[in-house]
Amino acid sequence: MDGAIHRAAGSQLLEECRTFGGCPTGEAKITEGYNLPAKWVIHTVGPIWKGGDHGEDEMLARCYRNSLELAEEHGVRTLAFPSISTGAYGFPVERASKIAIMEINDFLERNSTIEKVVLVCFNDVAYECYSRAVEEIMRDEG
Repeated sequence: MDGAIHRAAGSQLLEECRTFGGCPTGEAKITEGYNLPAKWVIHTVGPIWKGGDHGEDEMLARCYRNSLELAEEHGVRTLAFPSISTGAYGFPVERASKIAIMEINDFLERNSTIEKVVLVCFNDVAYECYSRAVEEIMRDEG
């Protein structure tokens, strides 16, 4: 995902990212969108799955939490998230989807500046997991 964003945004995005001095797992940073059809890009580093006993759930939750807070600080009204850490980092998508939906839902219940959050699923398995997570969380709250 990161590579596709950088290719589409152009070299200026990488230049700005280099000024960060890195981004620790769970933290979030923001840059301009450059050649993308988005004003901003929020960068976050998800955890590498190590079996679930190394704080991976909390680190993933912080990715969403910190990204949402940064979006709110910059007046972002529409936000899109990929399924963070479920690709090359190996985080189980079913587990990750529940964390993502819970964090996004909790944030939106407390804040009204963000009007729309899009979850981008790159295959049917991810889509099914995210759909089930939304149904479960909405059912539990309703």
